[in-house]
Amino acid sequence: QVQLVESGGGEVQAGGSLRLSCAASGSLSSIYVMGWYCQAPGKARELVATFTSTGYTNYVHSVKGRFTISRDSAKNMVFLEMNSLKPEDTAVYYCNARHPLGIPNYWGQGTQVTVSS
Repeated sequence: QVQLVESGGGEVQAGGSLRLSCAASGSLSSIYVMGWYCQAPGKARELVATFTSTGYTNYVHSVKGRFTISRDSAKNMVFLEMNSLKPEDTAVYYCNARHPLGIPNYWGQGTQVTVSS
């Protein structure tokens, strides 16, 4: 089992910044991809950004140039630096850790990000 604990959410005004952190613990040998997903009210959970253990990053188009994902493998942590935040970024953000083939797949409890206009 892997446990993921997020922190760093909150409320900011449009144009502001937030930094999300996710600490992973447990049986991490099968974990290859770590990333962030978000879920806005009434919408499905969707990808924000991922970071593989080989350093490959992937971003959803809407956050490219504004968000940066980083990973501290030694500390088993992943971060999401969010700049130039927009009201449409408002969502619960979830940390994810998984094997590249999809199983096992773990989620954190989520952290709320609210961007006011």
